[in-house]
Amino acid sequence: MDGVQRGSAAIVGVAESDLGAVASEMSPIDLMAQGIHRALADSGLGLRDVDGLLCATAQSRTSGLALAEYLGISPAFIDTTILGGSSFMFHVSHAQAALQLGLCKVAVIAYGSTQRTIGRRHASVREYNPYETPFRPFLPSTAYALAASRHMHQFGTTREQLAAVAVAARDWALLNPVAWEKKPLTAAEVLSARMISYPFTVRDCCLVTDGGGAVIMTTPERARSLKKPPVYVLGCGQAITHANISSMPDLTVTGALQSGRAAYAMAGLGPTDIDVVELYDAFTINTILFLEDLGFCQKGEGGSLVADGRIAPKGDLPVNTNGGGLSYCHPGMYGLFLLIEATRQLRQECGARQVADCETAIAHGNGGVLSSQSTVILGTRATL
Repeated sequence: MDGVQRGSAAIVGVAESDLGAVASEMSPIDLMAQGIHRALADSGLGLRDVDGLLCATAQSRTSGLALAEYLGISPAFIDTTILGGSSFMFHVSHAQAALQLGLCKVAVIAYGSTQRTIGRRHASVREYNPYETPFRPFLPSTAYALAASRHMHQFGTTREQLAAVAVAARDWALLNPVAWEKKPLTAAEVLSARMISYPFTVRDCCLVTDGGGAVIMTTPERARSLKKPPVYVLGCGQAITHANISSMPDLTVTGALQSGRAAYAMAGLGPTDIDVVELYDAFTINTILFLEDLGFCQKGEGGSLVADGRIAPKGDLPVNTNGGGLSYCHPGMYGLFLLIEATRQLRQECGARQVADCETAIAHGNGGVLSSQSTVILGTRATL
């Protein structure tokens, strides 16, 4: 992101579409548009103001065309980069650059998925891989399970520590009125649940829901005149290390190490400066890996960090405050929801789950099978 200035763009509107199991016949484009209209209302802007459109979904090969047609707009800037669930953090950095260069004035980032109602087999088709497919892996669970097993072998991480991640996520979800899961969860229940791919039970794995949403970005100058306090993009970083899990350089080290360093450098901040942490928790091992790679503890210490409730609502390191992909929602590509929650925390809009004195937040996206990593650091006006 050389040349892109810290704080040169702001998030001014966020919204979810309908979540969970949406009405029959709704399409991913319907959900994108629904999220956009809600996010524009949140910002005080209108569709006529939008001249930048960024979107991605596994259910439409040309989502940019479909969404622009649906909205009836012809944007000056368009981006349909798709790298899995981290795509939307990539979109934030691309929108920030476009806004700074004057390629657009108001950019919308959108996502939609109906994977629960139509079934995952129809929502996302796996490509044949001659090096992996003959072994019949249950993807993506098997891939993440390999990383978890290696972390357990190398660092002594336990299934109980993995379970603590799921329990913390559920505790946060119980404070979120729109979270899918509504019942308390214990570590014993996580460990005794149906095994999916060792060491993961079903409670170590993300939800399968429908959903979507949108994020509105604009220049700092325009942001100051809108209805909500702007949330500024302080730093961005990206890394791609592999596509398939059999080509991952080290199963215990993700590209978050590089993406985090780049985002911290741009923001002029470090891990100790971050008030709230939103991580892509498709599986319980993700939270542990990303806490390590983003510098919140040393490599191998993630299990002990999460074990004692530190990342739960009463802990001192608030992580995945909406309940995460494990208990809030997970419509296939979850990254956009991390940006929405981080923004709401910084705007002090989260009610019972609000983190006190929240001025800085990380939203970290993960795509593929730990393949693409993208880190966004956000802050209030006080951080500029």
